[in-house]
Amino acid sequence: MATWTEFEKAAPTLAAAVSARLTAHRHHVLATLRRDGSPRVSGTEVEFPSSGTLRLGSMPGALKVLDLQRDPRFAIHSNPGHHSMDGGDAKIAGTAIEIVDPAALKEIFDDAPPELVPYNVFDLDITEVVLTSIVDERMKIQLWRPGTDVRTFTR
Repeated sequence: MATWTEFEKAAPTLAAAVSARLTAHRHHVLATLRRDGSPRVSGTEVEFPSSGTLRLGSMPGALKVLDLQRDPRFAIHSNPGHHSMDGGDAKIAGTAIEIVDPAALKEIFDDAPPELVPYNVFDLDITEVVLTSIVDERMKIQLWRPGTDVRTFTR
């Protein structure tokens, strides 16, 4: 697994493109696993704190929080925009690690609007990043996993 900073160092061009997709729109789709193993999709936002991680937060007691606390595997699909593949379509998979240290949470909450505190916070360890784009009317798929170079496929 890798942090966002490790991904950026290993694949800077791909990381910049994926970051652009995640910051182009505020809302994205998070996939988690329900207790019975079936998928659940939820809206989510992600941020890039100065710690070098990719992070998400949620209201306490949300079903996605309960899912991640039980089984931390996740996938995020970037908001594709308005009927366009401009900039590509980004997907990230990995494991969510809940931040429970009171001092770390205090630091995070001190930077948050008071009406949002408290909430659950997860840093995301990355196991896979995919960016799909259309180039010359063909699908270009870029895949990165920790410890490997970016692989590119065209269809």
